Amino acid sequence: MKHALLSSLLFCAVIFSTHAQSVYAVDYASQADVTVYVVDYESQADLSVYWVDYESQADEDGLWYMTDYESQADVSIYYVDYASQADLTIYYVDYESQAGWNGSNKSHLFR
Repeated sequence: MKHALLSSLLFCAVIFSTHAQSVYAVDYASQADVTVYVVDYESQADLSVYWVDYESQADEDGLWYMTDYESQADVSIYYVDYASQADLTIYYVDYESQAGWNGSNKSHLFR
C-alpha cells in the first residue's frame, strides 16, 4: 500500500513539474501571456524555437507545439512589431537540437 501511494505521489510530482510548451497565437496583445518578437539572427534571441509535430514532444527549452485552440495551450503568445515591445525575443531554428535558451534565461515567463 505504501509503495502504491509513494508511486502515485512521485508520478504526480513529475507531471506537475513538467512544463510543456504548447502555445497559441492570440489576436491581441492584451490576451497574451507573453509577447514575442522574431529576430533575424539567432545571436539576438533569448530563445531558439523549433516547432514540433506533437504536443508530447514540446518542452520549455524551445520545443513548441502550436495548438488549435487557446484553451489547449500552456501559454498564449502575441507577435509584436518591435523588439522593444516584446517580453521575449525568439529565433526559429531548422533542427530540434538547436532549440533552447541563449544566455538570457527568461524561462520564468513560461511557468
